[in-house]
Amino acid sequence: MSIRQAVEKLEAPNIQIEGLSIWVHGREFPEETDYWDGNWLRVTVECSSNGAEVSVSGPIIHLSELAAWTDAAEKLHKTLHGEANLDCIEPELSVELVIDKLGSISMTVNITPDHLLQEHCFRFKIDQSYLPELIRSCRTVLASYPIRSAIEKE
Repeated sequence: MSIRQAVEKLEAPNIQIEGLSIWVHGREFPEETDYWDGNWLRVTVECSSNGAEVSVSGPIIHLSELAAWTDAAEKLHKTLHGEANLDCIEPELSVELVIDKLGSISMTVNITPDHLLQEHCFRFKIDQSYLPELIRSCRTVLASYPIRSAIEKE
């Protein structure tokens, strides 16, 4: 079954903002309790716009990355200044939200199922009204999958 066929069978995404959809399927290692192994999420991510669709699936988002993105999005919403980025350790996904002086947000999504041979970049124009739902949906995922054994990052 292709990722596209699998996505069509899924319910509503856990996180969605403009053309980016993220479905969370669970922890990669549900029995692990340590910070690094215990906090990887198995996800399906799809980004689409103007006839193009790119999907990726696997343990590519660490809960610490999602928490940092959520905190940055909250700050962006409160101050209407700066950026909020989902900086994934794994090379398959990154999301950048940058706000301008008028409240318009440039959203750039880099997504690839094969980082050695492919690059896919989607750009969207959104505004700050998208941020509350993004924050709420990220907080819901974080509540469902609390960060295990948080430690100081080196």
